Amino acid sequence: MIEIERKFLVTSLDFKQEAFKKARIIQGFLNTHKERTVRVRIKADNGFITVKGQSMEDGLSRFEWEKEIPKDEAEALLKLCEPGVIDKIRYEIKVGKHTFEVDEFYGDNEGLIIAEVELESENETFLKPNWIGGEVTGNIKYYNSQLSKNPYNTW
Repeated sequence: MIEIERKFLVTSLDFKQEAFKKARIIQGFLNTHKERTVRVRIKADNGFITVKGQSMEDGLSRFEWEKEIPKDEAEALLKLCEPGVIDKIRYEIKVGKHTFEVDEFYGDNEGLIIAEVELESENETFLKPNWIGGEVTGNIKYYNSQLSKNPYNTW
């Protein structure tokens, strides 16, 4: 239940031609405490509830637990969330043996595009596609829980 991932800014829209899957995601946060977040998400026609722990100092890993829930329950829980809904389209792109998830944000975060890659270990190597820019792993202002409170259009 430990998630290890690295995050990067995206420098071009080339990833869209490489994507094998995409889905719209609407999500809100029931709790955005720095030691834990509780997220409610609707991805396509599925609902999810996720609990994430505090990130390690380097930002590479943290506890994550997720459970699929009925979409109507996720819709009801979204009404209880803190202000600031995240609206994005997630693209999945295979690069070598890894899958990058690229989030193109809308609403108050429009213009922001972030790529994430999940790893088996913190030292695992991976291929970087040409549309990857600067690394933002561990920079909390790029966490979705923070983007819901301090959106990209206010930076």
